[in-house]
Amino acid sequence: MDASDGSREQELVVLLDAASERIGTAPKAAVHTDATPLHLAFSCHLLDDEGRMLVTRRALSKAAWPGVWTNACCGHPAPDEPMESAVRRRLQQELGVGARQLELVLPEFAYRAVDAGGIVEHERCPVFLGRIEGELRPDAAEVLEWRWVEPEALLAGISATPWAFSPWLVLQAEQLPVLAGAA
Repeated sequence: MDASDGSREQELVVLLDAASERIGTAPKAAVHTDATPLHLAFSCHLLDDEGRMLVTRRALSKAAWPGVWTNACCGHPAPDEPMESAVRRRLQQELGVGARQLELVLPEFAYRAVDAGGIVEHERCPVFLGRIEGELRPDAAEVLEWRWVEPEALLAGISATPWAFSPWLVLQAEQLPVLAGAA
């Protein structure tokens, strides 16, 4: 469900225990607080045909990490939604695009981080990589701006100014195969 259609309160996220086993669901609107429970999410990185990576700047209206640069898109699968379907859904909702060659590259990625406003992200967050399909039409409620960057330039930016990027992107950059070759 898209936050811009007024249904965010109805969207459910999958709650997990310490072993990443599903233990229930909770409304997305109620989960992201200063005591966010572990839940299931995903991240997706997109490449263009020239091998550049898409980075997006989070809308200033976002509750957590507003205005920071991050990967192409993130989201949460619905309780019974296959993960790849959830990724494709959010790519359409956030960016208006599809993806080809979508691949799960970091299946066990997980993190916990606290933003300056005290909002906690606590996610088991499998990471996908794909090639963009279509022309970007970002949702302004999600994306303030975007850029295509060479992997080397992204690594240099993250290294020089990690505070300008989402903590999940900083952590994923250390592990992403497409960036490992750029180091």
